[in-house]
Amino acid sequence: LPPDEQTKAPLNERNVFNIKLNSANGILIEGDVRDNMNGLKDELKDFILNKGKDPQSSESPEKAIISLKTNRGTDYRRFIEVLDEIKGAYYQIYGNRVGLTSLEYRSLKLDNPTQKAIYDRGKKGIPMNISIAEPD
Repeated sequence: LPPDEQTKAPLNERNVFNIKLNSANGILIEGDVRDNMNGLKDELKDFILNKGKDPQSSESPEKAIISLKTNRGTDYRRFIEVLDEIKGAYYQIYGNRVGLTSLEYRSLKLDNPTQKAIYDRGKKGIPMNISIAEPD
Protein backbone atom coordinates (compact mmCIF):
# COMPACT_ATOMS: atom_id res chain seq x y z
CA LEU A 1 0.00 0.00 0.00
CA PRO A 2 1.17 3.54 -0.57
CA PRO A 3 2.19 5.40 2.59
CA ASP A 4 -0.40 7.52 4.32
CA GLU A 5 -0.12 11.14 3.39
CA GLN A 6 0.55 13.16 6.47
CA THR A 7 0.87 16.86 6.79
CA LYS A 8 3.62 17.97 9.10
CA ALA A 9 3.18 21.20 10.96
CA PRO A 10 6.34 23.27 11.29
CA LEU A 11 8.11 22.40 14.52
CA ASN A 12 10.00 25.00 16.50
CA GLU A 13 12.95 23.23 18.18
CA ARG A 14 12.50 25.48 21.18
CA ASN A 15 9.32 23.55 21.95
CA VAL A 16 11.09 20.17 22.10
CA PHE A 17 12.80 18.87 25.25
CA ASN A 18 15.13 16.05 24.16
CA ILE A 19 15.99 13.01 26.24
CA LYS A 20 18.11 10.24 24.72
CA LEU A 21 19.09 6.87 26.14
CA ASN A 22 22.01 4.92 24.72
CA SER A 23 22.67 1.17 24.64
CA ALA A 24 24.56 1.38 27.97
CA ASN A 25 21.50 3.09 29.54
CA GLY A 26 23.35 6.40 29.68
CA ILE A 27 21.14 9.46 29.57
CA LEU A 28 21.56 12.61 27.53
CA ILE A 29 19.21 15.42 28.58
CA GLU A 30 19.08 18.46 26.34
CA GLY A 31 22.59 17.66 25.12
CA ASP A 32 24.09 17.16 28.59
CA VAL A 33 25.35 13.76 29.71
CA ARG A 34 23.87 12.87 33.11
CA ASP A 35 24.76 10.24 35.68
CA ASN A 36 21.20 10.18 37.01
CA MET A 37 17.79 11.77 36.62
CA ASN A 38 17.97 13.99 39.70
CA GLY A 39 16.00 17.16 39.07
CA LEU A 40 14.54 15.95 35.77
CA LYS A 41 10.91 16.36 36.86
CA ASP A 42 11.54 19.97 37.88
CA GLU A 43 13.31 20.69 34.58
CA LEU A 44 10.40 19.20 32.67
CA LYS A 45 7.83 21.19 34.65
CA ASP A 46 9.79 24.42 34.06
CA PHE A 47 9.99 23.61 30.34
CA ILE A 48 6.29 22.79 30.00
CA LEU A 49 5.10 25.79 32.04
CA ASN A 50 7.56 28.30 30.56
CA LYS A 51 4.87 30.18 28.59
CA GLY A 52 7.48 31.94 26.46
CA LYS A 53 9.40 33.57 29.35
CA ASP A 54 12.72 31.83 28.64
CA PRO A 55 13.58 31.99 24.92
CA GLN A 56 15.43 28.66 25.27
CA SER A 57 12.30 26.90 26.53
CA SER A 58 8.80 26.16 25.26
CA GLU A 59 6.51 28.86 23.94
CA SER A 60 3.47 27.41 25.71
CA PRO A 61 2.27 24.25 27.46
CA GLU A 62 0.21 23.39 24.37
CA LYS A 63 3.31 23.42 22.16
CA ALA A 64 5.73 21.76 24.60
CA ILE A 65 6.85 18.30 23.46
CA ILE A 66 8.96 15.90 25.47
CA SER A 67 10.95 13.71 23.07
CA LEU A 68 12.28 10.37 24.32
CA LYS A 69 14.61 8.47 22.02
CA THR A 70 16.30 5.19 22.82
CA ASN A 71 18.87 2.89 21.29
CA ARG A 72 18.00 -0.70 20.40
CA GLY A 73 20.24 -1.83 23.29
CA THR A 74 18.53 0.33 25.92
CA ASP A 75 17.09 -1.75 28.75
CA TYR A 76 13.32 -1.72 28.84
CA ARG A 77 13.47 -1.02 32.58
CA ARG A 78 15.51 2.16 31.97
CA PHE A 79 13.06 3.27 29.29
CA ILE A 80 10.15 2.84 31.73
CA GLU A 81 12.03 4.70 34.50
CA VAL A 82 12.50 7.72 32.25
CA LEU A 83 8.96 7.55 30.89
CA ASP A 84 7.66 7.45 34.47
CA GLU A 85 9.67 10.60 35.28
CA ILE A 86 8.17 12.37 32.27
CA LYS A 87 4.61 11.35 33.07
CA GLY A 88 5.22 12.12 36.75
CA ALA A 89 6.11 15.70 35.85
CA TYR A 90 2.84 16.11 33.97
CA TYR A 91 0.83 14.56 36.81
CA GLN A 92 2.47 16.89 39.32
CA ILE A 93 1.47 19.84 37.15
CA TYR A 94 -2.10 18.57 36.81
CA GLY A 95 -2.43 17.80 40.52
CA ASN A 96 -1.01 21.17 41.58
CA ARG A 97 -3.55 22.95 39.39
CA VAL A 98 -6.43 21.39 41.32
CA GLY A 99 -4.88 21.24 44.78
CA LEU A 100 -4.02 17.53 44.78
CA THR A 101 -0.82 15.51 44.91
CA SER A 102 0.10 13.70 41.71
CA LEU A 103 -0.92 10.39 43.32
CA GLU A 104 -4.31 11.79 44.37
CA TYR A 105 -4.80 13.20 40.88
CA ARG A 106 -3.96 9.88 39.23
CA SER A 107 -6.39 8.12 41.60
CA LEU A 108 -9.39 10.18 40.50
CA LYS A 109 -12.25 7.98 39.30
CA LEU A 110 -13.13 9.04 35.77
CA ASP A 111 -16.53 7.33 35.95
CA ASN A 112 -17.48 9.75 38.76
CA PRO A 113 -18.67 13.03 37.14
CA THR A 114 -17.35 15.21 39.96
CA GLN A 115 -13.91 13.60 39.91
CA LYS A 116 -13.86 13.59 36.09
CA ALA A 117 -14.48 17.37 36.14
CA ILE A 118 -11.51 17.82 38.50
CA TYR A 119 -9.38 15.60 36.24
CA ASP A 120 -10.34 17.60 33.14
CA ARG A 121 -9.67 20.91 34.93
CA GLY A 122 -6.17 19.72 35.86
CA LYS A 123 -5.29 18.82 32.26
CA LYS A 124 -7.00 21.74 30.56
CA GLY A 125 -4.63 23.48 28.16
CA ILE A 126 -1.68 21.24 29.02
CA PRO A 127 -1.71 18.14 26.82
CA MET A 128 0.68 15.32 27.69
CA ASN A 129 2.81 15.68 24.54
CA ILE A 130 5.33 12.84 24.69
CA SER A 131 7.07 11.78 21.51
CA ILE A 132 8.66 8.36 21.66
CA ALA A 133 10.93 8.06 18.66
CA GLU A 134 11.80 4.77 17.06
CA PRO A 135 15.09 3.40 18.43
CA ASP A 136 18.35 3.72 16.52
